[in-house]
Amino acid sequence: MGFPGTWMTETESMVYRVVPKCACSTIGQIMFFSDHGSFFEGDIHDATTGLHKWAQEQSQPLIEAAVKGRKAPTFTCVRNPYTRILSSFFDKIAGVQRNGQRYRGNLVPMLIQKYGVEVGSPDNDFAFDQIKSFRRFLLFARDTIRWKKPMEPDIHWSAMSGHISTFIVNGGRYDRIFFTERFDEGMQAVLDKVTTAHPIDLKTIPRFNESEGHGPKRAHPVEDYFDDLSMHLMWEIYHRDFQLFRYDFHNPANKMPLSEVDLDEVHAKLG
Repeated sequence: MGFPGTWMTETESMVYRVVPKCACSTIGQIMFFSDHGSFFEGDIHDATTGLHKWAQEQSQPLIEAAVKGRKAPTFTCVRNPYTRILSSFFDKIAGVQRNGQRYRGNLVPMLIQKYGVEVGSPDNDFAFDQIKSFRRFLLFARDTIRWKKPMEPDIHWSAMSGHISTFIVNGGRYDRIFFTERFDEGMQAVLDKVTTAHPIDLKTIPRFNESEGHGPKRAHPVEDYFDDLSMHLMWEIYHRDFQLFRYDFHNPANKMPLSEVDLDEVHAKLG
């Protein structure tokens, strides 16, 4: 099985388990910059050189040796499940992708037909009932995760604990799991443990949000999207994420974690 979703700098200074919708573009660019002194032109997910990735066959033995030999600090980053699923909806469902197409071809038409989701379009300035549509999408996300119907769950809305666990189950161990909401503090703690070819000043690093500007802006506060039923569905899908990563399930308006992640607990429960 190996270590899918794992990236490593070419200098083998740090190892990162990607969790979609959790600052992964910015983290990838920081890793790239730390080796090369410049950012990758374009979306770091498209890079096939300059960064070791498990998806590249030639990188696999190097990543495996680094992870199993504990040669480099290994980390990942998590995000509040409420804001993460909202971000997935606005980016992947309501938004138009960088290539000008809808995400995954027939996914959005199927959601419109089977779940009554509306997404608007660039022609009408993405005017649609965001709250109603999001709640219907959430039902669909639950169906994919719970029953793998009408399709397998997508990486952008499958649980963070699922992504994070594959790394542990296959023999990896995290040195740090930090929060998107406290990004600079968490990323700095990782960088403090490594020697990089090029120094990184997090205050001057841009945020690489590859989904920005391709779709509608969120029109309401986070908590408005989640009624009692939506929160019930959120707990059904993401209870491990709320528990392990210390987010406030009872108050969708509070995006900040309630305490630090207990790494021993994460390894015990996800291993």
